[in-house]
Amino acid sequence: MLIPHPAVLRRLVEEYENVQAEEAEQNGGRMSPRAQDLAYTLCVSTGTRDVRRALDAAHRLLATTTTPQAPPETTEIGVG
Repeated sequence: MLIPHPAVLRRLVEEYENVQAEEAEQNGGRMSPRAQDLAYTLCVSTGTRDVRRALDAAHRLLATTTTPQAPPETTEIGVG
């Protein structure tokens, strides 16, 4: 299994948890498309199929990492 960069994973977890907190107050527990996208990405990133398990796995991975918080720089590859 590929392991996501800790900074990327941390950002996903934080954004998902923030969206969930906001929506709990506004939508009565319904997930917005943004929350669904974040949940899906967390599941793919952690190799799980349930967002609760994805969050548990992400928190475990983040607890064991000692890498810098900045994500790696990426280069864009153009398709001609």
